[in-house]
Amino acid sequence: MADEVIRVESLFKAYDTPAGPFPVLKDVNLSILPGEFVAIMGPSGSGKSTFMNILGCLDRPSAGRYILSGRNVAELGKDETAALRNRTIGFVFQGFNLLPRMGLADNVALPLVYSGIGREERRERALAVLDKVGLGGYADSLPNRISGGQQQRVAIARALANRPQLILADEPTGNLDSHTGEEIMGVFRALNDEGITIVLITHENDIAAHARRQVRFLDGRIVLDAPTQPQAEASPC
Repeated sequence: MADEVIRVESLFKAYDTPAGPFPVLKDVNLSILPGEFVAIMGPSGSGKSTFMNILGCLDRPSAGRYILSGRNVAELGKDETAALRNRTIGFVFQGFNLLPRMGLADNVALPLVYSGIGREERRERALAVLDKVGLGGYADSLPNRISGGQQQRVAIARALANRPQLILADEPTGNLDSHTGEEIMGVFRALNDEGITIVLITHENDIAAHARRQVRFLDGRIVLDAPTQPQAEASPC
């Protein structure tokens, strides 16, 4: 379909080892439409992190096709791939990766520097996305003056700065307590409600429950791809 954000076909990935090629992904097929919220799950070694790296154009498959926003990534050169990634994808990682001596607005604006956007517009965009994640009054604060949950909100704002079609989030609540993690997932839900496509990796069922669709990997293959089931309410005592 032409309007898919992500399409992978017969994806295979193997790494060279002294004992020969070691397969990590095996015949993976998946499509993600604009506006979806998908959780990628699976135990350690299942292939989900490798898959996320391929989706983020940080790695390439050994075989198969990856279509991102209508472009076959295998047909693109290094610079074209980087341009497509920067234009299409915003990244959020488990570690917040904020520069400690730089104010929050300047941290958020960093991706815009590499996009060639002028200083005034960078500042305007940074303030707008900080406001979107509830930190509009902290633009000139340093990262060490705010909480871990607030730092992750800044990281989300940074991912939004280039106005991407897609956010890839790798264990975005992994460094947070459960209450703060729920707050961060509320931010992702609100962004998804605005139409932003979100794909996140998590090993936590309660975090995956916030997504609208769950894809589970095992031994390099997708073994589940289904809508998220509503959680049953606890029975009163």
